[in-house]
Amino acid sequence: MSYGDYLSLDPILTAQSPLSDAHDEMLFIIQHQTSELWMRLALHELNAARDALAKGDFQPVFKMLTRVARIFEQLNGAWDVLRTMTPSEYTAFREDLGASSGFQSHQYRLIEFVLGNRNPAMMKVHEHRPELHARLTAELAQKSLYHVALDQLSAHLERDLPPGIYRMDAPHRADDAVMAAWAEIYTDPRRHWTLYELAEKLVDLEDYFRRWRFNHVTTVERIIGFKRGTGGTSGVKYLRRMLEVELFPELWNVRGQL
Repeated sequence: MSYGDYLSLDPILTAQSPLSDAHDEMLFIIQHQTSELWMRLALHELNAARDALAKGDFQPVFKMLTRVARIFEQLNGAWDVLRTMTPSEYTAFREDLGASSGFQSHQYRLIEFVLGNRNPAMMKVHEHRPELHARLTAELAQKSLYHVALDQLSAHLERDLPPGIYRMDAPHRADDAVMAAWAEIYTDPRRHWTLYELAEKLVDLEDYFRRWRFNHVTTVERIIGFKRGTGGTSGVKYLRRMLEVELFPELWNVRGQL
């Protein structure tokens, strides 16, 4: 077996099919293909982390969540390459993209669903691919990573948390009882070190995820300004609204209560 055989390089390196003669379309294609590969790994790690966390196997969870944070650091750095493309260079092939858009990435949507930002309305763009729609539907049927973290928090403190916090088909909403539970962890970290470390791993992951979202906004604004996105979204305005989303709100809000 050769290096190229093991990595299946032939199909990967021949998967770029520009639709125009524009020089910069190759950059655009490879940027998004590599991002999808990194998201593939992020999902691999997140699903394994969720399974391990459900079993109370914390040490590998910490390693995997750290890896996902670094994956988003890698994804974040990729925007620096894309930002070398100017508006006029993008305009040279933008019409050839048709209605295709990063908004339609099912892997990105799966990542959001795994992390707890769930909105079934976002599944509509995948209805033409039943197998992808089915994967998203299946994800909504199981607890998010944060739900499983809250199960461990409840078990550790030997305290029931409100059942309403488990919103399977809607974004997680901050809850006072959950924040009080995390405050107990943060007030005495030595006593609750494992849950304390879990909380910080989740904050670290969301921190890198937010940076990736922010740089996405600035990259799009730099290249297309306030034009509508190719997939029909409002472009920069839509992406800016996404910056307001908090995945683990109690872990951020509790910092002002200590």
